[in-house]
Amino acid sequence: MSAHSVGLSIRGGVKDYPGTRALKGVDFDVRMGAVNVLVGENGAGKSTLMKVIAGVEPLTEGEIRMNGKPVMFQDKADAEAAGVGIVFQELNLFPDLSVTENIFVGHERTRFGRIDHAGQRRIAAELMDRLEQKIDPDAPLGTLRIGQQQIVEIAKALNEQARILILDEPTSALSDTEVEVLFRLIGDLRRQGVGIVYISHRLEELLRIGDYITVLRDGEITGARPMDEVDLPWIVEAMIGDASKDFPPRATTTGAEVFRAEDVTLPREAGGLAVDHVSLEVRAGEILGIYGLMGAGRSEFLECILGLHPHAGGRMLLDGAPIGPADVSARIARGVALIPEDRKRDGLVQIMAIRENITLSSLERFTRLIHLDLRAEAAGARDFVHRLGIKIASPEHPVSSLSGGNQQKVVISKALMTAPRILLMDEPSRGIDIGAKAEVFRTMRALAEDGLAIIFVTSDLEEVTGLADRIAVMAQGRITGTFDGANTRPAEIVAAAQSKKDAA
Repeated sequence: MSAHSVGLSIRGGVKDYPGTRALKGVDFDVRMGAVNVLVGENGAGKSTLMKVIAGVEPLTEGEIRMNGKPVMFQDKADAEAAGVGIVFQELNLFPDLSVTENIFVGHERTRFGRIDHAGQRRIAAELMDRLEQKIDPDAPLGTLRIGQQQIVEIAKALNEQARILILDEPTSALSDTEVEVLFRLIGDLRRQGVGIVYISHRLEELLRIGDYITVLRDGEITGARPMDEVDLPWIVEAMIGDASKDFPPRATTTGAEVFRAEDVTLPREAGGLAVDHVSLEVRAGEILGIYGLMGAGRSEFLECILGLHPHAGGRMLLDGAPIGPADVSARIARGVALIPEDRKRDGLVQIMAIRENITLSSLERFTRLIHLDLRAEAAGARDFVHRLGIKIASPEHPVSSLSGGNQQKVVISKALMTAPRILLMDEPSRGIDIGAKAEVFRTMRALAEDGLAIIFVTSDLEEVTGLADRIAVMAQGRITGTFDGANTRPAEIVAAAQSKKDAA
């Protein structure tokens, strides 16, 4: 591989947030005319590093250089002026504005003191042609599907003519055809000398398009090499190391089958299947991990079990009997509980007290005739605060006063108070620090040892290989592999997660 000049570098990069150090002395180079791949598990520090480069967050310690000269970005506008652009994984667009207006927002073209609408529309149309998209520049952004909105975000970055372009999970919402278009565009930009930083969980595509790879783990660089010197096992080892050391021991025995799914299907609104004939089972005392990337259908499958999708097909059994109608209240009463991925939006009422959140799904337990027995409710909440070790000053404080890890324990308590037979957990460690993750994992194992059947879904490879007794891998709505949690190489799981339908 020919040498590429370094356009931007970080040396000794440290980023502190209250109570945590997200970056721990990171050295990182962006080479021009090359695809600089950055990988790592959730919480490794990738997004923090990219926010630093893009001017969104300042370094606590360390130095940024561009073309060998020290720079200090005060904000994103400073970085853009220096030629740094970023396409965030979470779209930063306005659904009520047109495609053209979104592309030019904050960078409007003017003529004679007024916005040049015709000129902007012409350039937007040219960008859509370049991206091989038949998207009307006048269409309201909110009318486009998510993949097309991602294309508009990329067009916005191209319009700003960045010399360093950061792409954070750019293919997560794209079709296979759109991915190929994006890869051709990346090839064009590389030939034009643009330095591209590319972040993705889809490791196979990184091996295909990357020139250099840097691996982050827990805020530290664990490997940095030219891409032609590495393979998939090397990447996985650098990402997760020995995953088993930080997790509680696995189950040695399990009980009777608690839940079985047979050919569960869920149609997508746009056509096709979000869940495509999924069959699996889980036993008492067992933790079953479902691993997959964004869009694999993992969360939708859990939603089917909870009864959120009345039009889902297939058959589900709980303790050997049909699970009943697709009604959430009926499923909870039957013994199904779900810990949602977004606890703040779907799991908690932020303005309510800790006590009220814990008992919210089980108020009938504390109702006497038509009155709520507040003393019994408080005792029930205190019992779960003690049982799960929730660190609180008072159960009457608002749940928003708690840390992320303790909020997650409140959500788990609320689910457990319904006395479930099966506990579904969607990304149970998302958004909590390392210490809180370990506590949540210990809680999960203790619940399994008490006989609860647990299914959790995750995109964290270290988490699924370290915690699950068995692992099912999903890709494109289907189960593409099943593995014994204790005796499986992580690279096998990654390979299954990249599988296409016709290879399943």
